[in-house]
Amino acid sequence: MTLLITIIVLALLFDFINGFHDAANSIATIVSTKVLTPFQAVLWAAFFNFVAFFIAKYIIGEFGIANTVSKTVYEEYITLPIIFSGVVAAIIWNLITWWFGIPSSSSHTLIGGFAGAAIMATGFKAIHASVILTIASFIVLAPLIGMVMAILLTALLFRICKKANPHKANIWFRHLQLISSALFSIGHGLNDSQKVMGIIAAAMIAANILGLEMGIASIADLPNWVAFACFSMISLGTMSGGWKIVKTMGSRITKVTPLEGVVAETAGALTLYLTEWLKIPVSTTHTITGAIIGVGATKRLSAVRWGVTTKLLWAWILTIPVSAAMAAGVYLVFSFFL
Repeated sequence: MTLLITIIVLALLFDFINGFHDAANSIATIVSTKVLTPFQAVLWAAFFNFVAFFIAKYIIGEFGIANTVSKTVYEEYITLPIIFSGVVAAIIWNLITWWFGIPSSSSHTLIGGFAGAAIMATGFKAIHASVILTIASFIVLAPLIGMVMAILLTALLFRICKKANPHKANIWFRHLQLISSALFSIGHGLNDSQKVMGIIAAAMIAANILGLEMGIASIADLPNWVAFACFSMISLGTMSGGWKIVKTMGSRITKVTPLEGVVAETAGALTLYLTEWLKIPVSTTHTITGAIIGVGATKRLSAVRWGVTTKLLWAWILTIPVSAAMAAGVYLVFSFFL
């Protein structure tokens, strides 16, 4: 019982870290274009992170991404030590990438950690390979979809606004950035909060097998307080900001105007809504980065700082295997105390 409570606390801590680690995704462009101050921007993003809870529960009516994450490892192989090791590794990797200002994927960190601990415990038979491969494929697909959407939206807006007064158009797009940022923050809340819900659900299912209190038979039995807590923690984390990553996302990839900020955030939001519908957990970091690259590429390819982008790509590719290896190591150490 103590281990289950520890896992829930650590999972919510990860959710909080995810919030300030990924705050940059929602606010980088709106801060870099000076539409809002950093403090105003994190409050704005945090509010809409929390609004996502009500959309998921009362409009969508389900938490499909949480269900997908909980099935990363086959149910019969899920144990509390495996989940504990995965969450600890995910927290460590998230803090390392935050410290160095690298916008890596919290989603893939969590999933890699979960899978890595399970492999160390029982071998590759424990992991649901098709689920993990689908999630891993979106390391490429999510930024690609975001980039293509950004290019198409930019072309459309340039066509619509080609006769507009540049000064008036800029004012309009500064206002519109508030809406596009809110849309992306809702997508961030919908996507990332559910990943932690999936991990907590897996822990409660494992507890049920052991006959512990708080155990549940399936994710359908997940108590309402879990969803509320997850969406609350990511909102609080977002309010704490992640200024190193804001700098990387907001100015180091490419310089962004209000129009381009609207495009990047809208393209990112649409991508997140698409993956929410498909019930596939993706990285909000990958999504918005792809959209920002798409925005920069429409001006000219040289507008994108490809050196920075290449480093980000390596961080994305390494996230799952590194977090899996770290979780395997944590499980190995933890197993000595079992």
